[in-house]
Amino acid sequence: MEIPIWFEVTSLVVLTLILIGDLLLVRLRPHIPSTKESSLWVAFYVGLAVIFAGLLYVIAGGQYAGEFLTGWALEYSLSIDNLFVFVLIMAQFAVPRRLQQQVLMVGIIIALVLRGIFIILGVAIIENFSPIFYLFGAFLIWTAIRQATPEGDHEGEVKRENFIVRLLRRRIDISDEYDQGKLRTTVDGKRMWTPMIIVFVAIGVTDLMFAIDSIPAIFSITQNSFLVFTANIFALMGLRQLYFLLGDLLDRLRYLHYGIAVILGFIGIKLILHAMHVNELPFINGGEHIEWAPDIPIWLSLTVIVASMGVATVASLIASANDKRRAPEELHPEPPTH
Repeated sequence: MEIPIWFEVTSLVVLTLILIGDLLLVRLRPHIPSTKESSLWVAFYVGLAVIFAGLLYVIAGGQYAGEFLTGWALEYSLSIDNLFVFVLIMAQFAVPRRLQQQVLMVGIIIALVLRGIFIILGVAIIENFSPIFYLFGAFLIWTAIRQATPEGDHEGEVKRENFIVRLLRRRIDISDEYDQGKLRTTVDGKRMWTPMIIVFVAIGVTDLMFAIDSIPAIFSITQNSFLVFTANIFALMGLRQLYFLLGDLLDRLRYLHYGIAVILGFIGIKLILHAMHVNELPFINGGEHIEWAPDIPIWLSLTVIVASMGVATVASLIASANDKRRAPEELHPEPPTH
């Protein structure tokens, strides 16, 4: 079975309208969403993704539905990792909390545009050069190793953004204060950029780096460009509300980067095995595919993604709870007994 064109067009139109509605909501009603509001929106977008998978199952079959669900789970995991950098950016540039919704929405739009470009390029490269899977796999394994190291908690991203911000400040006049959500303001009769332009540039650089990681990863799940793009849309929708829902919990997820490392490492190995399975390189096995190299099934990929995120989250929360229990003991140690 194939995915009908009418379903693809209808889906993209509906998703575009939802994103536009979400953007208008932020522009017309800037506020700090409550926990209840954020929970309802996150549940809505997760439910929407599940409904979409159900429609795919009915219209195009279980294979496409499974690929979408696995791709969505993968991109959602990587998007949560993305939130950590957003938190650092918001703190670094002291973005007022009431303006953070607008920053996140702009970040999501930039991410969608960049990922759309990478998807188009990725499909074109795969169709004309299948050995690219070897490179994708090696890159993801290297990224996984980088994530698993003690320095893998986004310090590199912050340093890179600081460098770009310094360049930007040398080139243009930037005011010291925010002016609501405006990009331009007037200070002593002089037109200047507000710090919001720096925040948007930092968010854009972050989105670019995460797109470079995430797009090769999802191509290990499916090479269908419609599924790749919709999985990314569903993963990014609701990210704004998830940011406010998780709040301080993000600081307690200390082991999440290990979970992400396991996922990326697994996906990297999966890509290399797939490249071996469809091998066309003449200097590897005479240009013939390698019989023993398996194609890892979708259900196993989904299991590894969910289990890795689950174990990392639970381990982080247990460690955080243990730290809280130890804190009073360190402040008020018991007197020595004689």
